[in-house]
Amino acid sequence: MSRRGVLKAAAVTASAAALGIAGADPAEAADASVTASSLDGTTTITMSLLGGALRWSAKRDGATVIDTSVLGLRLSDGTTLGTGVVLTNYQHWHTDTTWQPVYGRNATVSDTYQEMRWSLRDTSTAINFSVQIRAYASGVAFRYVLLDQGTATIADELTTFVLPDSTVVYSARDEDAYSPVAPDAIPATGTSSTDQGPLTDLPLTAALSNGVLACVCESSRVNFPRLMLSSVPGQPDTLSAFLMEHTARGSGPVQTTSTVRTPFATPWRAVVIGSTHAELVDNAELVLNLAPPNALADTSWIRPGKAFRCNLTTADGLAGVDFAAARGLQYIEYDAGWYGPEFTTTDATTPIAAIDMPSVISYATSKGIGVFLYVNRLALTDADSLFGLYGSWGVTGIKLGFINDGTQTMTGQITGWAQTAARYRLLIDMHDDVRPFGYERTYPNWISLEGVRGNERFPTATHNVTLPFARNIGGPMDYTICYGQSRDQTTNAHQMAMAAVYYQPLNFLYWYDTPSKYSTPSKWPGLPWFDAIPTTWDQSTTLAGSIGEYIAVARRSGATWYLGAMTDETARTLSLPLSFLGSGTYTATVYADGTPGGSPYQTPVVVSTRAVTSASTLSVAMTAAGGQAVVLKPN
Repeated sequence: MSRRGVLKAAAVTASAAALGIAGADPAEAADASVTASSLDGTTTITMSLLGGALRWSAKRDGATVIDTSVLGLRLSDGTTLGTGVVLTNYQHWHTDTTWQPVYGRNATVSDTYQEMRWSLRDTSTAINFSVQIRAYASGVAFRYVLLDQGTATIADELTTFVLPDSTVVYSARDEDAYSPVAPDAIPATGTSSTDQGPLTDLPLTAALSNGVLACVCESSRVNFPRLMLSSVPGQPDTLSAFLMEHTARGSGPVQTTSTVRTPFATPWRAVVIGSTHAELVDNAELVLNLAPPNALADTSWIRPGKAFRCNLTTADGLAGVDFAAARGLQYIEYDAGWYGPEFTTTDATTPIAAIDMPSVISYATSKGIGVFLYVNRLALTDADSLFGLYGSWGVTGIKLGFINDGTQTMTGQITGWAQTAARYRLLIDMHDDVRPFGYERTYPNWISLEGVRGNERFPTATHNVTLPFARNIGGPMDYTICYGQSRDQTTNAHQMAMAAVYYQPLNFLYWYDTPSKYSTPSKWPGLPWFDAIPTTWDQSTTLAGSIGEYIAVARRSGATWYLGAMTDETARTLSLPLSFLGSGTYTATVYADGTPGGSPYQTPVVVSTRAVTSASTLSVAMTAAGGQAVVLKPN
């Protein structure tokens, strides 16, 4: 770890008496408040104690991002921690460090914040707990810590998020499209076997009337249910915490409470903040900073990359390996059906007769290509045995399907699968309604997850240019690029740009295609872009953006930059200064929309080159539902 400085200001601790807190009666307890400020002074989070009740709020550049909101937990016996409390201890410090992820948006991550920590006692039960708040330049975060030794059973989290007037939130549940609505207009959803109500999943992005974007995420979720947010009847600007009691898919046991061993820290509640929409995208690493550090001593075997899904035969697997080797991909994958029908076959140890798995894996290994295998959750009754078997076969990674994220038990299973996979040096990609919480930092073999309305459902361009500001803020996003598909509602250049715009360390390309489709490369001018582009980066910068409208991101690997721009159903031209480039001249290879076709997918990709420098401004013209992809290579 590289450090600029650790605990630059020594922790300051004060007793309740020193703070003027007298008596145990909340009516007698002194009111108090503390504010943590980011070291650049832009961002603050305030925690207050008013008549024994805990509250919090947040600001960016003096403007309200979260208005005065509730803090608290409810235990299963009805005890409410957060009303009727006294302050017993106070600490504060700041930290200014950097660290290097195994892979990521940037080669180095800055972890710079001020933290305030209150120790508190519930006056009716004498239960001791604390609340920690942090302020970063990129946002704010807080969590609860139960301090007493023993166990506790948590029934509810009472946290609220009171948003400024005229805020619009981008709500999506399960794998639905995002809907921009008022905070009190989140649609009621759910069935008899799932959680019901006006509920939305995280990440949840709020667009404030002053142009600020705030994205609510969670981090470090361990042994705790997943957080959703709910509209609150009669409180038009308020969202409240909801701890999931059912799994997202409605199977498995219902858990209305969560029993934990104490001391116990809840997940961090993070609000990633951008003064501009583009800045929000660049601040997403806040979620990683709040997660536990890397738990793996050896990560040399963890390799991000691009993957190609093969049809379910030996011949297709071998052809897929050749295609991957020729096109700069790192992996092939056998998806659902390789061991039989996935919902009726619970034995994932034997390939179907059409696949000679040892031959395919051996051939792939000889070409430097890894093999991923899909496994439905129904076949995961003994993950240790199954993952050990795959490791002995020489499998590189596992894609888990139809995961039931949501309850405390499922959180334990998900994190347990990541840990078990790491023991056998297997990468893991979790699919369907799994939501991010920063655990790819802790177990970097958990290289990707879905938790999004996927591109294989051929969504609108508006959906595609919402994701960088919403779901992708929370963490990696498996969003298969559907290049050259007649069902696309976007242009091919739009699909190409996704490889730079989205952060997806494991990037599936060429959705359900076969190598023969691309046997005449001249028909597919975008192939060299996909051949060259990596999936993780040394440096990333968002150049322009507006949620649901457009996005432009540049990412560097080595000395070469890759720029992706996408627009919604409105044609537009962006003027993008290239001041991020180094000195000297670069060759820009531009993959742009040509003359619009009858449908967006029929719009051709036109390739051109030009010389540019850091003083140049690139004019990026995009047709409706279009995009542009640019390689900037130093001469």
